[in-house]
Amino acid sequence: MKALLLWPLMPNSFWSYQETLDMAGLRSTNPPLGLITVAALLPSTWELRFCDRNIRPETDADWEWCDLVIISAMIIQKQDFYTLIQKALALGKKVAVGGPYPTSYPEVALEAGAQYLILDEGECTIPLFLEAIERGDAHGIFRSAEKPDVTQTPIARYDLLNLSAYLAITVQFSRGCPFQCEFCDIINLYGRKPRTKTPEQMLQEFEALYNLGWRRYIFVVDDNFIGNKRNAKLFLRALIPWMEAHRYPFKLITEASLNLAEDDELIELMVKAGFILVFMGIETPDVDSLMGINKVQNTRKALVDSCHKITRAGLQIMSGFIMGFDHEKPGAGDRIRDFIQETGIPQGQFSLLQALQNTAMWNRLKQEGRLQQGLGTFHQGAIMNFVPTRPVEEITREYIDAFWEIYSPEPYLKRTFRHFMMMNGWRGKSDRSITAEEWRLFWKLLWRQGVVRSVRLRFWWQLAAIALRKPRLLTEYLATLGIGEHFFNYRYEVRAQLEKQLETLKQQQSKTLEDDVDRQETAQSAELTVPVRQR
Repeated sequence: MKALLLWPLMPNSFWSYQETLDMAGLRSTNPPLGLITVAALLPSTWELRFCDRNIRPETDADWEWCDLVIISAMIIQKQDFYTLIQKALALGKKVAVGGPYPTSYPEVALEAGAQYLILDEGECTIPLFLEAIERGDAHGIFRSAEKPDVTQTPIARYDLLNLSAYLAITVQFSRGCPFQCEFCDIINLYGRKPRTKTPEQMLQEFEALYNLGWRRYIFVVDDNFIGNKRNAKLFLRALIPWMEAHRYPFKLITEASLNLAEDDELIELMVKAGFILVFMGIETPDVDSLMGINKVQNTRKALVDSCHKITRAGLQIMSGFIMGFDHEKPGAGDRIRDFIQETGIPQGQFSLLQALQNTAMWNRLKQEGRLQQGLGTFHQGAIMNFVPTRPVEEITREYIDAFWEIYSPEPYLKRTFRHFMMMNGWRGKSDRSITAEEWRLFWKLLWRQGVVRSVRLRFWWQLAAIALRKPRLLTEYLATLGIGEHFFNYRYEVRAQLEKQLETLKQQQSKTLEDDVDRQETAQSAELTVPVRQR
């Protein structure tokens, strides 16, 4: 079998860092770990070609060569996902699809014409797909309620990647999360019992990337790295001597729940293992809203204190914030903005709430008759896909104003400086030199923020202070300022997208009102024309 593996185009979003990538001469933030893991699960007798369309488009020769097209996608990639299926069918190719989007919305892939749906986790469903291919089945849907043992998952096919095009390379330690946040679909996809790889497995993956010459960021893409704290600590204790022996060749990033602040040992192990940044779902500083979405783990301690503790230990925080929870009080956008400024968190992944299919929230809103058309996806330019408990226009206006201010240059520089000055400056001794891409980014940053922008004076004195007082954090600080360039531009796009949707909503409401008036007038007219005896 000759299989062409395709990763669809990713539209500009919070995570795309497009402006920053352009400055550094890179093409994408990270590769599709799921798809290159699928490549490792396919028979060794198959011929494979992999194409990340965010790096380069596939060629006509690729299409002519293949027998089968395999496409993985997330919801945000839905447009190109559909386009690729249609092109493959038009060329007479068989199409197999998988990943989070088809798994959550299989009806979309079926309507598009995909013949094979490889859903849920590939370790369980790819063997079913291969059996169907062996039998000559023309189509099939392959699902499994079983959660695979990830200690049997092979190392992803990193050799298929153009490594020089990415900002970070992805690995995975665990799947699943023990919490039950109402809006989150992770427990639907991967379950509530975190399954982890062994420390030996993880070190083999790190060794493979090291041997391929990788020396930038590694993103450990667990949805909650500390979901199983015991196993996370075992891995970290094994990773520390490996990182020391290899002179800290990578900078590590991951995602974790805020209860990390309750475990001093775990924080210290993460820092000593080379982690420099952790994404945390804070969602909102409003405790009532946190309780309403069953995110009780964020209510045990004061949120600001927990954030400061993690930051002081040496971990930069990136956080998730959401507006639009039920019974949210007016001014939520200002409260989130103030929280971000107080904690100094540079990057707040700030979105309007979306109901994702088959989550507890989706099911509740469906019963209440509040769902509206549209797939839920946490994209900053997307209006809510359900009827909230306060006017959607009010929520959206608050959101636009808060997002605009949070990602204005001066507030961003101020809080980034405060965040890094708060951090413990310890970092492992490294032989890693600054890459050509980092030099390119830094030089362009010096020009943009040090000369062109109105924050030029602030930029230079903050840079001098960091260089003198936190020298080991200097490259991380500059990289964070470089990421800010993406947000400074992206806020214009977010505002324009939401303003357009608000205008459409206003027109729809106006049309509905006009239709109601017309119906009332028609009914009154009919009443007047009925003969008195019939009345």
